[in-house]
Parts: sequence; C-alpha cells; structure tokens
Amino acid sequence: MNDSLKTLLIIAFLILILWNLGAGLYYLLVDKGQSKRTVNALTRRIALSVGLILLVILGIYTGVIQPHGING
Repeated sequence: MNDSLKTLLIIAFLILILWNLGAGLYYLLVDKGQSKRTVNALTRRIALSVGLILLVILGIYTGVIQPHGING
C-alpha cells in the first residue's frame, strides 16, 4: 500500500472524527437537550475513533504500517 494512501486514509478518519465532534457541539447548543442528535453524533465519533485505533493496530500487526521512534 502506498504511503500517501495510508496517510490520506488516517487523515480522512481524523476529519470525520472532528466533524462529528463539531456536530455534537452544534446540536448541543441548538437543540438544548430536546433531541438525541448530540448523543448520536458523539456515538459516531467514538465508533470512528475505535475504528481508527483498530485499523492502526491491524496495520502494525500485518506490517503495512512501520512504527518508528520519536527521533525517526
């Protein structure tokens, strides 16, 4: 797998996570607790975060992602 494709996939996950976090905040302010949209947005954010963590763990386990130290 190409390095730029791996990076793009991880960045796409992070953008979706931030989008759902922002949606949760927006629904919290707009709905004032009258709907479940806030809970749904934050649930999707948690699911995406867990999915990203599992995807990185799987990538490291299969050798697709090569971890390195802080100094490179």
